[in-house]
Amino acid sequence: MTTPATTGRPPRDLRDFYENPAVPVASGTPRSLRQARMLARALSGPAGASPRTILDIGCGDGTAAATAAPLLPGHRIVGVDWSQDALRRARTRIPYAVRGELTGGGLPFATGSADAVLFSEVIEHLVDPDAALDEIRRVLRPGGHLMLSTPNLAAWYNRGLLLAGVQPVFSEVSLRGIHGRPGREVVGHLRLYTARALREFVAASGFTVERLEGAPFHGVPRPLRPLDRLACARPQLASILLLHARRT
Repeated sequence: MTTPATTGRPPRDLRDFYENPAVPVASGTPRSLRQARMLARALSGPAGASPRTILDIGCGDGTAAATAAPLLPGHRIVGVDWSQDALRRARTRIPYAVRGELTGGGLPFATGSADAVLFSEVIEHLVDPDAALDEIRRVLRPGGHLMLSTPNLAAWYNRGLLLAGVQPVFSEVSLRGIHGRPGREVVGHLRLYTARALREFVAASGFTVERLEGAPFHGVPRPLRPLDRLACARPQLASILLLHARRT
């Protein structure tokens, strides 16, 4: 895959960066499946048989929503993204995909109209995550579910890399190339969270944290993947943090 680092055309700003078709807009299937199972369990209460509206905010190319759909039968999943290129690809995978933003004019949904929000590997890309969670809280009904995932700054290998003086995986210092860390793709991460920081941040934004789990990272070298899966048993060490919270 060609990345912005090899195109020779540096991005003018973040919007230009994310509209570049070479920028990855999908994360790994293991994370999507684990997150979908968490949401399926959360929706399996007394009203679980009734259809729910689930917004996949920052849906990218729709891969995550399409992966989750078989585990959420009967529920309506709506993909939301502001990248027109991502939406074109998403509409080939999911029935509903609309343009929307978390800032500026806000999402094109009424207050309290959503039962659940999937927010998968988006928050680390945002300049203003506080405003983003405010907008998500607005569109969720009271008691509605937030399923958030993000890379873990304190993943097991990042702890070792920092001790060796190496820039952690997932962290970036440039939109034009990789500097000082493993990896080949520039993906535009602006913020990174540990398990504790993520819990505190989401709780301070008006949510009750219900559960925190770990998920593997599809970019881990194959020989290390068994260890990465093992680390999921302790979310503080896992590659990806999966958080389930409810709107208070």
